[in-house]
Amino acid sequence: MPFLEIDNLEKSFGATKILKGVTLGIEEGGFLVLVGPSGCGKSTLLNTIAGLEQITGGEIRIAGKRVNDLHPSKRDIAMVFQSYALYPNMTVGENIGFGMEIRGIAKAERDKAIADVSQLLQIGHLLDRKPSQLSGGQRQRVAMGRALVRKPQVFLFDEPLSNLDAKLRIDMRTEIKRLHHRMKTTIVYVTHDQIEAMTLATKIAVLKDGILQQFGTPEEIYNNPVNMFVADFMGSPAMNLVPATIGETGNQLSVELARNGSAPVSLALNGAPQGLSAYRGKQVMFGIRPEALTDPDGADRNATHLVTADCHIEVVEPAGSDTFAVTNLGGKGVVARLRADARIKPGTTAPLTFNLTKAVFFDPATQERIA
Repeated sequence: MPFLEIDNLEKSFGATKILKGVTLGIEEGGFLVLVGPSGCGKSTLLNTIAGLEQITGGEIRIAGKRVNDLHPSKRDIAMVFQSYALYPNMTVGENIGFGMEIRGIAKAERDKAIADVSQLLQIGHLLDRKPSQLSGGQRQRVAMGRALVRKPQVFLFDEPLSNLDAKLRIDMRTEIKRLHHRMKTTIVYVTHDQIEAMTLATKIAVLKDGILQQFGTPEEIYNNPVNMFVADFMGSPAMNLVPATIGETGNQLSVELARNGSAPVSLALNGAPQGLSAYRGKQVMFGIRPEALTDPDGADRNATHLVTADCHIEVVEPAGSDTFAVTNLGGKGVVARLRADARIKPGTTAPLTFNLTKAVFFDPATQERIA
């Protein structure tokens, strides 16, 4: 039974529906990430869990208890905001302990909790400083410390890293993951950054226009997207989505990918999705991740279905640990992820290996996955 349950949740502002029947659940100690583009409803969903927004329909349950009508202070949750929301006139220690002081907790107990949390977050040397004397990463640690001392049932994070620079975001992401492993707390985390979602989550909920598109583990979301939106949104670089025609070679189905000025690339399918046979002679969207399209020597040797084809290379982008190459298939630029030392030049023809074990197919009209 999930520890936090969202059941057919709806939220409207006037006549505008923001959340449209969202249903999901996370186990105790799980890390749920709500991800999606701006305006998809993820922060609204977080605010309804917190009690900062009243829901229009559905139910929210924490540890089996319905909390729809409970005041935020009665829900036993703690929230970390994007803006840190620290009191500028208080020291770090006072900021962390303020909530406990308001609740009448004895000073000795407060001091112990502050010391424990500051040691966990490595901010013990900052306790006498004011927020204005701290860096962005230090302020975020203080905001997290203020939430941690409460020991709530659920922690809510609302894009906590969005104000930090790229390197600090990576460092803080690691700290949050380490913290979750130590504390075994239940976390709901909002971000628009799909890399954060993939690295932090035990479960991901992908939202678009207030509708839950897919809910599952990071591996499920990445490798088995249910529609073109999820396929395109999750992953960096994004999945290649290429218009293709389903043909037939002997007794096997094949994927035909058009090329400018030359014969199509024909990829024989071995063990194609069952539903794909209904698309013979019809167009589909062929999805393949850049890492599943690579130079022959860099291909996954454990893959059960590799097909190599000569492709015209238009652009080469060295990226340190990888080299990205762009070819044109189906009238679109398609990104291949190659080894860093791959010998490849723009304007030439080179063999690229398709790992069709990782390929997925979508109906171009509905944009849904072909099973």
